[in-house]
Parts: sequence; C-alpha cells; structure tokens
Amino acid sequence: MSNSEYGPAIHADPMDAEYGPALHPDVAADLDKKRSVVRNEYKRKYADRARENGHASKLAQRSTWDWLAQSLAGEVNGPDGKLDVARFLALLDANGVDHSRWTNRSKGWEGRLRMTGRLALQRVVAASGELVVEGDVLEAPADWVAKFRN
Repeated sequence: MSNSEYGPAIHADPMDAEYGPALHPDVAADLDKKRSVVRNEYKRKYADRARENGHASKLAQRSTWDWLAQSLAGEVNGPDGKLDVARFLALLDANGVDHSRWTNRSKGWEGRLRMTGRLALQRVVAASGELVVEGDVLEAPADWVAKFRN
C-alpha cells in the first residue's frame, strides 16, 4: 500500500499494545470474512488508521472516521454502537437525501443502507457545506468540503 494523506498503511500485529489500542474483537473477526462488500485491504486500512490515532472503538475502526463519520456516529448510532435506522432515515430526510429506492431488506441490508446513505449524504453536505441534524445546522469543516466537493 502506498502512503496517503493519512500516512502509510500499517499492518502490525492486531494485539501489539505498543502500536496503539487493541484491534476491536469484532473488527478482527471481520477482517477474515469472505464474501464481504468491503475488501479486506480497506477494512485493515480503516482499522490501522483508527488505532494509529488512538481510537479503540469498533465504529472508528470500521470507517474512515472523518468529520462526517464522527458526526453520524454521534447522531444515528445507539449506545450499543448499532445503527438506529429510524434516526438515520430522519437525518437523510432532513438533508434532502432521497432514500425511497433503497427498500431491499435482504441479509446485510442495514450495512448497505448505511454505506449508500453515507455516500449520498456526503455529496449533499459537500455541496452545501452543512449537515442538518434535528433542526440544527452543523457547518462542515472547509478541508472536508474541499476534499468531497465534486
């Protein structure tokens, strides 16, 4: 893997305490999962980046953990870290994201909804520079907007 704006990808032993927080057990188990939508190299990259930055949570180790990921985690995930679908759909509605076509409820649907919704929301927020959350407007950081604006 090449260097990126986040630094080189690090592939240390998942339990190496000197490297940073331990790899979350659910994330470690998911790394070897076959037939996943997300390729293992990206799963590892997300986990490595989170650990490198001192984040031990499953949410941080399974996402880009950028400004939008952190904002969404705080707004649409329950105390157990699982997606609250009703809150997520309400947030999409508040930001003008049409999710009416995403009705598939087969195995893995919540993950697909979260990923597809995040990408659609990312475009909307990058274009407007704002994220609407329960009537409040959060201003997106300029560097985040510049990175994702089309």
